[in-house]
Amino acid sequence: MEEQLYYKDALKLAQKDYRACVWAGKSPCLPVLDDFVSASNAANAVDLGIVQIPSELIVGTKTRGRTNAFSSNFMPILEDGTEFADKWKRLCNAHLTEGIRDPIKAYEYMNRYYVEEGNKRVSVLKFFDALTIPGHVIRILPEGSGDDVDIYNEFVEFYKYSKINFIEFTKKGSYALLQKALGKEAGEEWTDEEQSEFAGTYHHFKKAYTASGGDKLQSTVGDAMLSYIMVYGYPELTTTDTAGIKKNLSKMWEEVELHDDNEPIELSAEPAEEPKQSVLTKVLSAAAPKRVKVAFIHDGTPEKSGWVHDHEKGRNYVQRVFEDKIETVAYNNAMNSALDNHPDEVIKQAIDDGATIIFTTSPRLTQASLRAAVDNPDIIVFNCALNKSHRYIRSYYTRMYEAKFILGALAGSLSESGELGYVCDYPIYGQIAGINAFALGAQMANPRAKVYLEWSAVCGAKAAAQKLIDKGIHYISSQDTARFREDDRNSFGLSYINGEEMVLLANPVWKWGVYYEEILRRVFNKTMQAEYEKSNKALNYYWGMSAGVVDIGYSLALSRSSKKFAEFLKDSISHNVCTPFLTPIYAQNGDVIGKDEKSLSLDQIINMDYLVENVIGSIPQYEELSPMGKATVDTAGVEKAQSTAVAAEDEVEAEKADDNAEAGEQE
Repeated sequence: MEEQLYYKDALKLAQKDYRACVWAGKSPCLPVLDDFVSASNAANAVDLGIVQIPSELIVGTKTRGRTNAFSSNFMPILEDGTEFADKWKRLCNAHLTEGIRDPIKAYEYMNRYYVEEGNKRVSVLKFFDALTIPGHVIRILPEGSGDDVDIYNEFVEFYKYSKINFIEFTKKGSYALLQKALGKEAGEEWTDEEQSEFAGTYHHFKKAYTASGGDKLQSTVGDAMLSYIMVYGYPELTTTDTAGIKKNLSKMWEEVELHDDNEPIELSAEPAEEPKQSVLTKVLSAAAPKRVKVAFIHDGTPEKSGWVHDHEKGRNYVQRVFEDKIETVAYNNAMNSALDNHPDEVIKQAIDDGATIIFTTSPRLTQASLRAAVDNPDIIVFNCALNKSHRYIRSYYTRMYEAKFILGALAGSLSESGELGYVCDYPIYGQIAGINAFALGAQMANPRAKVYLEWSAVCGAKAAAQKLIDKGIHYISSQDTARFREDDRNSFGLSYINGEEMVLLANPVWKWGVYYEEILRRVFNKTMQAEYEKSNKALNYYWGMSAGVVDIGYSLALSRSSKKFAEFLKDSISHNVCTPFLTPIYAQNGDVIGKDEKSLSLDQIINMDYLVENVIGSIPQYEELSPMGKATVDTAGVEKAQSTAVAAEDEVEAEKADDNAEAGEQE
């Protein structure tokens, strides 16, 4: 009989698995849910009804009753001729003749399934490589916290509207990112057709990914699929055959491998030392200069955005420094749908125009930058953003929190009341550090200092500043980009405001020209290429005052003694004598971060999602933000600002006039 042979084959698989587990020091038996889930946990249950369970996620039994009958791969371990073997063979015959239709009963815990009724059915169906097995599922929600639980809770939320239970991620925020990448709003329900198409696409991708060696990585198929979608897009994935997917994966494989690294980002705090060159190399370099085309791609225009205006000053600076050795070209409005501009097309145009080095100057251009870099490996692409774990592009940003610390110290020393104001743009990486640094600087100069926080992305820059003025606050720190239009009242730096009187005292200075000069010099002498070869991580350049890319500008209204105070702090920070974030640091919620007077790491600073104790205000929720704020947070927002993301209404055109002054001014 056919089922007799199948049982013998299944038994061999079980024996092989059993021996492998014993050899590896692992349990050769099925795990039992009751052994590690407490009674209080079990009481925290949700009935999911009949579910198509991914067979690879069925890993154990609910109780101990049948553990001795199966190996850890659910194959039968009992010898042929037993009653168990006869029942298994009868089920096998039923599957081959009419199909097993009765659903099993299982418990789901942390997206793994444990069978209460139907263990032999699972065994037979797994033997025949069934992708899914129908089952009545009870979900047991976990207690406690931690990254695994946080990711699982994100899955539970994702499952509510997608009913997709087979895709898994190792990084927080991935389920929301997938929803967005598929063109769906947060919380938007999937249709049956969308679920079916996604399931087919996932298994199609999994086949190509496994054939490419993905099964040797610790990261999941979901991690790799999301990386693929972020580069090539979901519509392209649904129409590409296995050979095409494998070809594309080979081009972006280092991006996929990043998910295997617990710390995928390598932060560079200082420019790397330039390599020593021989006399002959210097002579040859000088004798045969090559003119290089460098493109600067902006999401706005210098006429309407102080952010773009500052980067354009930087572009003009490096053009003067390198003279005829380089040709710089600016491409504006790369994300202006009204002009029918798309960032992919703008970057492609820059490459077609001969650019071999590209700077994209906004976090909103990150994904387009990544796609261009993967498809054009000979082009060097830099993206102005923080905390981006992408292998094929280099991220760069400034430690502007150093300047904010000094401005806070100035404000604290000047204010008699100790009540200060701070207007921030967007709750994105690096911004929270700026708020906290200002507050800690103020507290250092005046222990009674309180910093009242408002957000321009919630109510607009002018309204945010006015709220502070209405509280009777006179010293206010606002946006970091320098004022370049006469109507930019209350738009940047640290100012003293009293009624109609407004006096600018000091402002942070982004020295983008110096930054671009340092980067280009290191590209030309191959220092950055060597960094890339030596590292297998995403390279993020996060330079500050010690590299000369952050400075403070002073107005004539600032007293000489206050300027000396600020210069003393600047010199101390530049020489790593003073650190803005010296532990312990006390948060609003009572948490104490660090101890023993040590400086926070750059990674801890970048990923701040809390406010220090002397800040009065909060990080805004996603639904509070303007359309521009939502778009920016979608790309580079701290997790707390994204955690309650809801569907954003299409109000960009309605609010464009109000947002123009602040569009692109990512501090």
